[in-house]
Amino acid sequence: MKRRLSGGQATASKPSTFQSPSFNFTSIAILGGVFVLGIGIGIGFSSTATFTPSNVATRDFIDRIAPNPEICVQYGASAMVMDARLFVTLNPFNVYVAQPSMRPGCVIRQNNWAILEERKLVTSDQVRNCKNRLNTFGFTGNLDSEKPDIRCIYQNEAAQNFFLTQPGTVGTPQETERF
Repeated sequence: MKRRLSGGQATASKPSTFQSPSFNFTSIAILGGVFVLGIGIGIGFSSTATFTPSNVATRDFIDRIAPNPEICVQYGASAMVMDARLFVTLNPFNVYVAQPSMRPGCVIRQNNWAILEERKLVTSDQVRNCKNRLNTFGFTGNLDSEKPDIRCIYQNEAAQNFFLTQPGTVGTPQETERF
């Protein structure tokens, strides 16, 4: 089929892009399937790739290594606890930081403090003082051992997750739970 343009030149009509043998819906469907499968395999591998404590990549791994994981997950939240010592000299003014130590820990919700009281790990005075300051308890070490390290800790609501405040991210999530 030939068309005549107003200039008197004859041109052959081009086949549509959708009729081209290199562009058919079967090849697009196959490429789409491979793409989705690749994303699925990548997500699956990254969520199960925590093989050693040096690669703490998921919340599940932290939940498993928390002290008393059953109690921690049911009555609070597992945590990473970092202890560091700071030394400040005044003349001359300098700040020195000791090597921090990281270990698994747990934060107990305020309405579950009875678990610590029943085991006689905290006294009623400690509970009253901690409650008066609107704090909660956190611990490291096994609760069944002789000396778990239990402390009244403050929830810092001003702390931000700077991974979520990068340009291009969508809104900051609201506080979901007060411990």
